[in-house]
Amino acid sequence: MKFIGNIIWLIFGGLITSIEYLISALLLMITIIGIPFGLQILKLALLALWPFGSVVTDKGYSGGCLNVIMNVLWLICGGFCICLTHLFFGLLLCITIIGIPFGRQHFKMAGLALTPFGKSIS
Repeated sequence: MKFIGNIIWLIFGGLITSIEYLISALLLMITIIGIPFGLQILKLALLALWPFGSVVTDKGYSGGCLNVIMNVLWLICGGFCICLTHLFFGLLLCITIIGIPFGRQHFKMAGLALTPFGKSIS
């Protein structure tokens, strides 16, 4: 079922979302300061490509000082808007019973978009 869900996800917007995140990551990585943020957007691109069966986990050192500072900068520089976008689409998809599994994937992406530093995808 995860494979079928991922294929449907890719057809109905997952591929386009992943490509948009990839382009954003590449543009951020042009500057040295943008590299850490570009790497976090690559996490979102990976999750947007194949969300069913993927799990977002905290790393053992996710509460470290550097991760907290980077997550605050992330929120200020646009992470909050990304999170709100995924929350909106998650709520929109959860209106119907068929859309609930896809809405849950958007909620998973919203959690990652809120604080990506110190998290990994497995």
